[in-house]
Amino acid sequence: MKEFTNINDILDFAIAREQDAVDFYNRLAGNARNNDMRQIFEQFAREEMGHKARLTKIKEEGIVTLPKEKVADLKIADYTVLDPERDDMTYEQALVLAMKREKAAFKLYLTLSERVDKQEYKDLFKQLAQEESRHKLRFELEYDEYVLREN
Repeated sequence: MKEFTNINDILDFAIAREQDAVDFYNRLAGNARNNDMRQIFEQFAREEMGHKARLTKIKEEGIVTLPKEKVADLKIADYTVLDPERDDMTYEQALVLAMKREKAAFKLYLTLSERVDKQEYKDLFKQLAQEESRHKLRFELEYDEYVLREN
């Protein structure tokens, strides 16, 4: 992972990762084969944009208080194979890729929480990790409902 010299470096890195996620979900929405799939990916793009906006605001104004919440983990992402992103992905492949990306974002924020000294920033990155975990859970539930039950 990149070496950071201050909290602004960390926030800039996290903001860039959130923009990557926005772009990813917008691409998936643009390539969706049905309206439901498009709406799901557009919703996630909006949520990731919200993360980016929150990080940008925190960078500009300082820390805000964040709630804590336990998020379930079905661990489906741990047992699926990651395919590279491509235009002709099936719904199943798109869900797997989304789960893996959310899991990676979760791990990123946990790692960032370990690299900062101030408790406020630790709490911020742990909260963002929790939100990414919640996103992964939503994809796992979708995968369980529409892929595993059909097989």
